[in-house]
Amino acid sequence: MNRQPGRNLIVAAAAAIIALVSLAPQAQALQIKRMTLSNGAILLISEEHQLPMVTVSIAFDAGSRRDPVGQEGLAALTATCLSQGTKSLSAADFNQKVDFMGSSVSVDAGRDYATAGFTSLTKYEDQTLKLLVGILTQPGLRDADIERKRAETIADLKAAEEEPGYVAGIRFIKTLFGNSPYGHRSSGTPESVAKLTPADVRSFYHKYYRLGGAVIAVTGDVQADKIKALLEQELTGLSGSVPAQAEPAAPTVGKGVEIKLVDRNVSQANVIMGFGGIARSNPDYYKLQVMNYIFGGGGFASRLMEVVRSENGLAYFIGSGVEAGKFPGAYAISLGTKNASANEAIKLVLEQMRRMQSAPVSDAELQSAKKFLVGSFPLKFDRQSSIASFMLQVELYGLGLDYAEHYPKLIDAVTTQDVQQMAQKYLHPDAILVVAVANQKEAAINQQMLSEVAAGQESASGASTH
Repeated sequence: MNRQPGRNLIVAAAAAIIALVSLAPQAQALQIKRMTLSNGAILLISEEHQLPMVTVSIAFDAGSRRDPVGQEGLAALTATCLSQGTKSLSAADFNQKVDFMGSSVSVDAGRDYATAGFTSLTKYEDQTLKLLVGILTQPGLRDADIERKRAETIADLKAAEEEPGYVAGIRFIKTLFGNSPYGHRSSGTPESVAKLTPADVRSFYHKYYRLGGAVIAVTGDVQADKIKALLEQELTGLSGSVPAQAEPAAPTVGKGVEIKLVDRNVSQANVIMGFGGIARSNPDYYKLQVMNYIFGGGGFASRLMEVVRSENGLAYFIGSGVEAGKFPGAYAISLGTKNASANEAIKLVLEQMRRMQSAPVSDAELQSAKKFLVGSFPLKFDRQSSIASFMLQVELYGLGLDYAEHYPKLIDAVTTQDVQQMAQKYLHPDAILVVAVANQKEAAINQQMLSEVAAGQESASGASTH
């Protein structure tokens, strides 16, 4: 479980990835074959014969956005319980068989989709596939296993709630999205998970683990015709499709600075601030990626890191990120600072938003962002599981089979004018949600002062906008 959700929005420093530019030919050479199985599932295959290994990944429309209100965490608990054996194999026996072959089999639920899959040596491909099919079509879902996994999840969630960054993330998305599908972490809360029953888990499984409309990605040492025939033979269950989910209203924040304070006896204030963002299908995605890299997503190459941390020494960490999914997600900035400097750090972030909007970025900043985004793109192809995940994204979000070749062109086409337009369109310093988990006596976060800065008025401290 990730207990630092704020830090997920921070992109690693560019220097750590520059060496990966040499992998670009692999991305450009990726060949994907697209087929449709008789059960309605879309099959994507990329043959890679360098290593005697196979990876299969299946995306079901069973992510946490399908959690009913009041049952947050149900999708995640269901995915966890599916890996606890079949009707004829206990969890221990199932794991023993997987371990004997040196394979890995997993089921996980993210925000948009649940993913089930395996990686194995080529010689164990058939046997491992049978095990995966077993937990998908004939899962054990025994009361004892479900109750044990529920207890483990609750314990993990309670431990996570001791961490300020996690608490800030939970409060941020709940306030921004409310009861919409994105209004909670996939794992749920201790309270919501405690209410889940074995019957709830089994019901969710039967409703959402359907192959009609699912996407299957296969990569590695395989032959397309053979693996297609094998999947047709094995995946005979789970017929039917999942009804489409209505798109929720895009998240909005009212004019001004909306502040949500969580008082904790901590030495470091954890702050998440932001507003509604975009869906992955939005054509602005690529321009927004470039803008975000320059603003706060580029690690030490970003303006937020330069101004808030390097020049003013006000942040232990700081960064921004675009969480674009099936539906519009959030655009958020995360930072950690001393309680006493929380006001000034937040103020500087608001000022940097206005700076991004008021003038074009430099050619040097633009070229640095493009170089990183194109050069680091091969990270999506550094191992079989990454390739399979990439293939799923291509299909699920309608990116096109030539996306690996098309992406660099989309990034390279972004101009300084595009970046400024994205800042003006998607950064909202005058309508922003700020969540701060801090020692509020020491932090004394000043809403009036921040509101003046957000509105573009000169702040009392008169700090430079750099």
